[in-house]
Amino acid sequence: MIDILIIAVLLVAAILLLLTELFFIPGISLAGLAAAACLIYANIYAFVHLGAMGGWITLAISAVTVVASLIIFMKSKMLDRIALNSSIDSQIDRSAEESLRVGDEGITTTRLALIGYADFDGKIVEVKSTGEFIDAKTPIVVHRIVDGIILVEPA
Repeated sequence: MIDILIIAVLLVAAILLLLTELFFIPGISLAGLAAAACLIYANIYAFVHLGAMGGWITLAISAVTVVASLIIFMKSKMLDRIALNSSIDSQIDRSAEESLRVGDEGITTTRLALIGYADFDGKIVEVKSTGEFIDAKTPIVVHRIVDGIILVEPA
C-alpha cells in the first residue's frame, strides 16, 4: 500500500512540476528536470516494487495523466486569467523623419558608428551611415530613405 502512495505522490509532483515548467518557467530549468526525475523514478520504483505488471500499469497511467493534465490545463480558463491581453497602440513620432528628403544637409550630433543622431534644421533624428564611421559635428547629406531609416553620408 505504501508503494502505491509513493508512486502516486511522485506522479502528482511530476505533473505539477511539468505544468510549472511548461507554462510558468519556460526553458529547461530545475522544475523540468525535477519533473522528469520524478516521472522516471516513479516508473522505476513501480517496476522494482510492484513487478512487471504493476510497472506497465504505472507507465500507462503516467502517460495518460501527463497528456490529460496538459490538455485539461490548456483548455481551462486559468491560462486566460494569467495571460497578458493588452496591446500596444502607441506610435513613434516620425514627423521629423517624414519632413526629410534625399539631398537634405545636416550635421551629426553624435558619432555615427553606423547609427547615431543628426540635426537637420533644429530637428534631431536617428540616422544611419551608409557604411563608414562618421565623427560628431561632421556635415552630412541624406543619401536615401528606406523603410523609415535615413541613410546619410559625409557632405
